[in-house]
Amino acid sequence: MTGAGRGLGRAIATAALERGDRVAATARDPRALDDLVAAHPDAVVPLRLDVTDAAAAGAAVRAAVARFGRIDVVVNNAGHGLFGYVEEITPAQLREQLEVNLLGVLHVTQAALPVLRGQGSGHLVQVSSSSGVAAWPGLGGYSASKWALEGLSEALAQEVAGFGVHVTIVEPGPVDTQWRGESAVRAEPLPAYGALRAAAWHPPGSSTPEAVARVVLAVTDVDDPPLRVLVGDLAVDAVLPITRERIAGWLRWEDLGRSAG
Repeated sequence: MTGAGRGLGRAIATAALERGDRVAATARDPRALDDLVAAHPDAVVPLRLDVTDAAAAGAAVRAAVARFGRIDVVVNNAGHGLFGYVEEITPAQLREQLEVNLLGVLHVTQAALPVLRGQGSGHLVQVSSSSGVAAWPGLGGYSASKWALEGLSEALAQEVAGFGVHVTIVEPGPVDTQWRGESAVRAEPLPAYGALRAAAWHPPGSSTPEAVARVVLAVTDVDDPPLRVLVGDLAVDAVLPITRERIAGWLRWEDLGRSAG
């Protein structure tokens, strides 16, 4: 479990421990896991991990296997938001967003896959977002990282199915965490986008981390888990109409597209 120090990662780790699972919980500062260790001393191993460090990801996986003997589920949850219109975000901000939200997942996935392949079983749960299948103003950089994660994970699912390894992409809508708060990165605003910013729609309400955690655990319990699952009413209500409109657009321009042979 990456990003288990707070937010959604903490909720998933807690729910798993409370139902009797064993958890290798990672955080950039493992002191954030002290209360989990105190509550479940025999079931949780706290690990320091910055997912942008590939060597550290490998060390975390080895430590988990040394403690528990195997890994059944890997939850790639660590990540943060980048807020800003495309003209506002800097290349450095976008690179850092991709380093965490995309390459961080790659590092952990690549570290875990030899173990899962060797077992002939396992489940990779990639925490994406409704912004990984749709995009909204002010979240272009964040969406870019999650769309890339979706493509990487869809290919991965096909590549590892023959080894008995499943992949599920979890796509929550807004979740009541610090994603918009202290963990977020924000671009320097340009006056040109002031009116658009003022008129921006902020969805009412959000899912609780505990509710999303229940969905994550549920998909890990089934024999034939889904490749994708939208989580929360706001995610479903936003993404399904956008997807239908996308399909309608492809069909509307199908003849022109096919004219290229």
